[in-house]
Amino acid sequence: MREERLRTTAGIRGALELSSWRGRSGRRYVVGVHPLSASEIFELANAVILAVRRDGGGTARLIDLATVGERPRGRSRAAWVAAVCAQGATEMHVHRLAATDAERRAIIDDLRDEEVRAS
Repeated sequence: MREERLRTTAGIRGALELSSWRGRSGRRYVVGVHPLSASEIFELANAVILAVRRDGGGTARLIDLATVGERPRGRSRAAWVAAVCAQGATEMHVHRLAATDAERRAIIDDLRDEEVRAS
């Protein structure tokens, strides 16, 4: 499982930064890249969130994964942000193309490895 940077919006001012992650199955999941912040995470619904830390060379390391449904759970989201920040995460990569909870759980299973837990 690894990140594959997209260059489709490179050089376009104000464009959402996009990237993708390749799962163990070989499937590719396109994500929007955002700073990891409690305020941003409360705006999300029906998405898969990847907490990411970058090393000095810019390589992404997946810290944790979570799904969010239609209804926000403020306390649990804030606790998740605090936990992944404590592990060095600085970005959240958001995949919004999974329509159902089952699809979101399948994506988490595909992206998770032995080192990454899923919330």
